[in-house]
Amino acid sequence: MTLRIDIGGLPSERLRFAASPLAELTAMLHVLAEPGHHPQLAGWAADVWAGLRPELAERLREAEFLWRSSQADFLLPARPRPTLVEELDDVDRIDDEAYVTAALVTTCGGNRVRFAVPSPLTDATARERALDLAQARGARQEAFAERLLADPAAVRARVRQTLEQCAEAFFDAAWAEAAVPLATDLRLKNDLLKHQGIAAALASVSGAVTLAPDGDCIIVDKLQDKATAAHGAGVTFIPSVFGSPHLVVVHAPGWQPVVQYPVAEPGPAGPVSLETVSLRLEALAHPVRLRLLRTLARGPHTNGELAHAWELSPPEVSRHLAVLRGAGLLTARRHGRYVRYTLNLPDLTALGTDLLAAVLR
Repeated sequence: MTLRIDIGGLPSERLRFAASPLAELTAMLHVLAEPGHHPQLAGWAADVWAGLRPELAERLREAEFLWRSSQADFLLPARPRPTLVEELDDVDRIDDEAYVTAALVTTCGGNRVRFAVPSPLTDATARERALDLAQARGARQEAFAERLLADPAAVRARVRQTLEQCAEAFFDAAWAEAAVPLATDLRLKNDLLKHQGIAAALASVSGAVTLAPDGDCIIVDKLQDKATAAHGAGVTFIPSVFGSPHLVVVHAPGWQPVVQYPVAEPGPAGPVSLETVSLRLEALAHPVRLRLLRTLARGPHTNGELAHAWELSPPEVSRHLAVLRGAGLLTARRHGRYVRYTLNLPDLTALGTDLLAAVLR
């Protein structure tokens, strides 16, 4: 399944990479709301919670639906600014209709919920639907939705004040520490974009982001099939130190596409696509292919050697090796008359330690 962003006819300069204080604060707030998603940041989250004033801690719980399961679109700026205050000023310029709709999407159950015309702000039936959806998510969500629909201006002001208090409490210090890896990542991305083109820049963002062969579409590997268009405004890519492992995309109608991606860390390669994971799991589901992998784990082998080791016919082994190669689990290299097959151990390891132990033992 994929999200497709139409960039047909879009000049390369409309594909922008920029850091956003508000988007990074949103990523931090998500870590605080869902520390289980970010085990590498669990210590940071615990320290922040321990140091928060009780009033601010309660404010964060009160509005956490804006960033817990999914992020409200207005928290990921299409045109990042140098400071959090400037970006919050831009949010203040969004009309109530767009703000409330984006907030209700997250409050009422994630980005699968949509509110079309008539608006919950003006239509009683739409309002009741929004409140019913929020109620199903819990009492806090229902209370937040009721306040939002009754007095959008008051809720907007309170949310801004909460975010400003976060700056003093923990964001400013964390943002200063994030400055170097963010700047380093942006230099890399913009250099790739300038000298090697869009495809190379996208490839460096994530293994889940690619350019379609015709160059007219950015394809993002997500769990739902969606489509949006950049039109003349372009697409904004925002690096995040606190966002890993999430790849967040703004794609709702009326909003400019924005992709927030985790800054690469030293270590294993980025995530592979869901299609590749499926191919690998299917390839490993056959007992004969598991046997072949156990032999290949000991070192490179030819087709004939594998056939002899397992008392199989060479054509049968060839068919199984083709499946394993198609899943990216094997590499073939010719040595004179022979082709030797080598196990791609890092890719196998990424699928799980139990599988690796079964193959290697």
